[in-house]
Amino acid sequence: MKQTYNKLVRDLIPDIITAKGEIPATRILNDQDFLRELDTKLQEEVNEYRADQNIEELADILEVIHGILDAKGVTFAELEKLRIDKAKKRGDFKKRIFLETVTR
Repeated sequence: MKQTYNKLVRDLIPDIITAKGEIPATRILNDQDFLRELDTKLQEEVNEYRADQNIEELADILEVIHGILDAKGVTFAELEKLRIDKAKKRGDFKKRIFLETVTR
């Protein structure tokens, strides 16, 4: 029986499948397809986190973010600096502020 996935998977998944006695069919993505599939994977992981609020899903989201950064030639330190700079200019979410309306 053949099951179709057509999705980006972590590097060790083909080995895990093979160890179970199954045969994975894979291909290596070009840069453009890789970035597109990373975007798809990011949405998949966010949806999974939203569904069950499991912290492990946040780790998966972070792994996808690392993949996107690597593909774009950006370090995690550079991303963290951007995050900190933005937090200094616009704040973070520690005060739990929920904006309801703005009157002009």
